[in-house]
Amino acid sequence: MAVVSRFNLSMLENAAKVPGKPRHKTREVRVGDRVVGGQNPVWVQSMTTTDTFDVEGTVAQIQRLEEAGCELVRVTVPKPEDAGALSAIRARIGIPLICDIHFDYKMALAALDHPVDKIRINPGNIGSHDRFRQVIRKAKDRGLPMRIGVNAGSLERELCEKYGFPCPPAMVESALRYIEIAESEGYHQMIISLKSSDVLVAVEAYRLYAQLADYPTHIGITEAGKPPYAVTKSAAGLSPILLDGIGDTIRISLLGDPVPEIAAAFDILQATQRRVRRPELIACPTCGRLAIDLEKIIAELEQRLHGRRLPVKISVLGCVVNGPGEAREADIGIAAGNGKGMIFRNGEIVRRVEEKDIVDALMEEVASWEQENAGKIAAASSGREPGEVEGLGRRKLPIVAG
Repeated sequence: MAVVSRFNLSMLENAAKVPGKPRHKTREVRVGDRVVGGQNPVWVQSMTTTDTFDVEGTVAQIQRLEEAGCELVRVTVPKPEDAGALSAIRARIGIPLICDIHFDYKMALAALDHPVDKIRINPGNIGSHDRFRQVIRKAKDRGLPMRIGVNAGSLERELCEKYGFPCPPAMVESALRYIEIAESEGYHQMIISLKSSDVLVAVEAYRLYAQLADYPTHIGITEAGKPPYAVTKSAAGLSPILLDGIGDTIRISLLGDPVPEIAAAFDILQATQRRVRRPELIACPTCGRLAIDLEKIIAELEQRLHGRRLPVKISVLGCVVNGPGEAREADIGIAAGNGKGMIFRNGEIVRRVEEKDIVDALMEEVASWEQENAGKIAAASSGREPGEVEGLGRRKLPIVAG
């Protein structure tokens, strides 16, 4: 006799079995050799902390950022000597250069005389609409994109008065206002940001904006502070935005050296599965049931997998509680204990190995997995629409690579 549940199980039966929302459909905007928006990767960017007129210091920091994986870089241009350094800086770096302007529209006009790849304007402090239009016209003549960077800390006074304080609706209205001004000039090469140091404000602002406009977004939690809390705060704010499919470029704002921002950004993108650039290692906590030297195994795997650009999920579990189940659901998994382990591929046991051979055996399976899925990974990395490429594993999960 069937048991009748007091819960509405039909809701579960009709729910999506593969979680995740699709990317917010946005226009594409070219920034140097990168295309932002559409189905292109969520690009990682940072900002220098040097005096921009110090060409040697600025170039050295940008090169360190490039080595860390930075894909777009922004420099501040508050003075004429900063604008004068832009050509020399651009000639010596390998990623698109963005000039950041606050308060003085004349600095924006001066910066646009140099070979920059994008300009960032804060509508809350750039001055009159006429001044904004002058910048738009010059950017349009140069064929350059612009980020309209709304910030809760510098929102227009009239919008603060209208809404009472710098709340999400006020921020979005500011962005939409300047979008319409730019569109009236026949300009459409825009990227939008709606930043706040308040996580809840930022999340809701981006969600509201995504319901109303389709220009690509740059996302970040501004003035997040000092690591490690700043990284946690950024992850708390940006993860719900990314999980909603919003975000086309990302910056993690940290106090101090900007280089750690890059790893933090890629970690957040990896965890939200918006950009998977390396193998995902799943390992159980070291509780009393652990029956293998898991820390040693994971450390060796991390070392041997370093630099591998594979969207593969590898589960390494050291006990019988969750081990077999987790191993079955990963692309490659092992459930081990008492000196032995069972290796799974696509939910099936493919071999048994001794503990001393676990790492070598897993690396062999990774090589085999890579060969089998090379075509699918290449197709997914080429920018094809989700659903056009067959997924991975027995559940045909979508590939997110980049």
